[in-house]
Amino acid sequence: MNDRRFPEWETFYREQPAEAMPWFYAPLDPDVERALARHAVTGRALDLGTGPGTQAVALAERGFDVTASDLSTAAIDQARARSDARLAVSFVVDDITQSALEGPFELVLDRGCFHVLAPEQRTGYAQTLARLVAPGGLFLLKCFSVEQPGEVGPYKFTPGDIEALFGAAFEPLSIESSVYHGTFEPAPRALFCTLQRRRG
Repeated sequence: MNDRRFPEWETFYREQPAEAMPWFYAPLDPDVERALARHAVTGRALDLGTGPGTQAVALAERGFDVTASDLSTAAIDQARARSDARLAVSFVVDDITQSALEGPFELVLDRGCFHVLAPEQRTGYAQTLARLVAPGGLFLLKCFSVEQPGEVGPYKFTPGDIEALFGAAFEPLSIESSVYHGTFEPAPRALFCTLQRRRG
């Protein structure tokens, strides 16, 4: 799941604490919080590319039965160590481009995996998400926006890009301009997308 724009994830997670990473954000992402308040969703949740695991823990605290996946074993080890064992979170190593995960999930959150995938991996990713999200379920996607200046960092997307890639299987309920909450100042410009799996 790497390309040369990005670090080797296993090494990256072994060499520094999660709290130092650009995407570290301890509470539930405010955009996710608002989406959950707006849409009635309960049940199984997948935190895709969980990294430090903070979002998985926050979802479990809100009553979801959470699976948290990441390509990096080191990331999963850190996230598991940080999690409260009393919470319903299952941490698993999984490569979403060759995923062994089994759905359906009523909620899938991707807060940083999709926008580091190489362009040729995106169609397969969308097909995998269509398999994992339950009909009528929600896919919450946060990714870098083309409004973010500069050439460094993840790939950047427009609302049209999101609709073109996911529209066959998902209805876009909203695609909003936002920021990527983490350790960078100023916070990078982002898109927050609420997509609903089409029925039938």
